[in-house]
Amino acid sequence: MSSLSDYRQVARDLSVDAVALVPGPNFNRAFKKPFMSHERPFLAVIPANGPEAALVPNLELGSWALVGFEGEVFDWRDQDGYHAAFSALTKHLNIRSLAVEGQVMRFFVSDALKKAQPDLEIIDGEKAISGLRVIKTEEDIAALQVAIEISERALARVLEGVEIGQTEKQIEQALVQALFAEGADDQAFAPIVAAGDNTARPHAKARADYRVKKGDALLFDFGARKNGFAADITRTFFVGDVSDEGRAVYETVLAANLKGFDVTKPGVTAHDIDDAVTGVLEASSFADRIRTKTGHGLGREVHEAPYIMRGNTEVMREGMVWTNEPGLYQLDNFGVRIEDDVLVTETGCRSLTSFPKTLTIVGR
Repeated sequence: MSSLSDYRQVARDLSVDAVALVPGPNFNRAFKKPFMSHERPFLAVIPANGPEAALVPNLELGSWALVGFEGEVFDWRDQDGYHAAFSALTKHLNIRSLAVEGQVMRFFVSDALKKAQPDLEIIDGEKAISGLRVIKTEEDIAALQVAIEISERALARVLEGVEIGQTEKQIEQALVQALFAEGADDQAFAPIVAAGDNTARPHAKARADYRVKKGDALLFDFGARKNGFAADITRTFFVGDVSDEGRAVYETVLAANLKGFDVTKPGVTAHDIDDAVTGVLEASSFADRIRTKTGHGLGREVHEAPYIMRGNTEVMREGMVWTNEPGLYQLDNFGVRIEDDVLVTETGCRSLTSFPKTLTIVGR
């Protein structure tokens, strides 16, 4: 089982008696095995000092045994309910304060803790707990690289089959099939496949009733999940032909994307990066088409710290990974986004994505 010492240190840093994890990215990091988050409460508690303990649905005991958990386990069955298990857990732990994942732990779980021990102080430790994932290990980076390479092979496969007259849904289905054919464990998120005016919606949904036409922009925003890590890539193409406007917008977005690589290095802030990248867009004749910040962190979650936006003074450090995804969008016209996954290195940065960014015409 993965060492839990860093979670013990978080508890000490937050001046609480323990940290609690529930199924999700931090739980998966700690125990190297994914578990579902559903109506059954499931949590592990790691004290600052002393042995850990877990509350586990009885039906998960067989899977839980595989993680090598060394602490006491309190299980419960659906027909009995979970409140007695919470009471036994809190009595066993004998703690007075607990840091939880504020963005992950659901209310009914924290409520069950409070009912079991009314004097238990529960604080939001999300930033410190998830902060352990901000700096990627060599193993993390290798897993990200595999997920990215699967994604890029899938995109290349799909582009070979793009035809004028296909619907966005047909292309989306081909992309999903290609991701699994290339070895994905799952999709990192529901993919965005958009054409024509739909590309102007940053979180567009593929349409079953829109057929791709000559001259359309065609945008893919997607990623594979592999070994617990998520890729997140966007490329925009043009189908059959590209207008002068389309070419100019594309080249502006590409220049902004490249600026992100130019300025990224340890010591600069997330604000500095976004300011430089967005500055390229603002200096163009398409400044009124800016809709989004530059990017976000990437790892076990598709969106995690650091968030690359003006006003965020978080300092970039070696081992951070973020998405460099400037875009320009004009409703009822079209949009362009180009997204790479960027690793901060000792002296600068490097792209984990390698899919070509030269303006490309696809379809036949």
